[in-house]
Amino acid sequence: MATAGQQIEGHGGFGLRLIRTGAETDGELLEMEATYGGEAGMPPEHVHPSQVERFEVLEGAVQTIIDGVERRYEAGETFEVPAGTPHQMAAAGPARTRWEVRPALRTAEFFERLYGTGPDSAREAESVADFLAEFSDEIRFTGG
Repeated sequence: MATAGQQIEGHGGFGLRLIRTGAETDGELLEMEATYGGEAGMPPEHVHPSQVERFEVLEGAVQTIIDGVERRYEAGETFEVPAGTPHQMAAAGPARTRWEVRPALRTAEFFERLYGTGPDSAREAESVADFLAEFSDEIRFTGG
């Protein structure tokens, strides 16, 4: 179970520190701080069917494609991704963001399992399709 202060380490210098989880906000909010090593490229285009994401760039810069519009956000800028909106984003070099997801749903668990090890991790799932189906309320890839 995700807890405040938990650190999740991803690939290419990506990491998440959980600040407030859905358990602490009655499911309203997942608040994280993300660090980007600048080594990872854009993830596949995806949507969050019923979640709004809000980002504040704390350090560095972030390159986004939101609903087909490409834009770069610098330190001090904020942006939102409305629910159901196709998007991609990646750091343009080392960066750090504050990231809010409303409602929280099971997003923290998704990241725990995506980057984790052990019997419940995505790596141990019977198939990637099964793993993604389990989290289809949180994320869906568009194939774009």
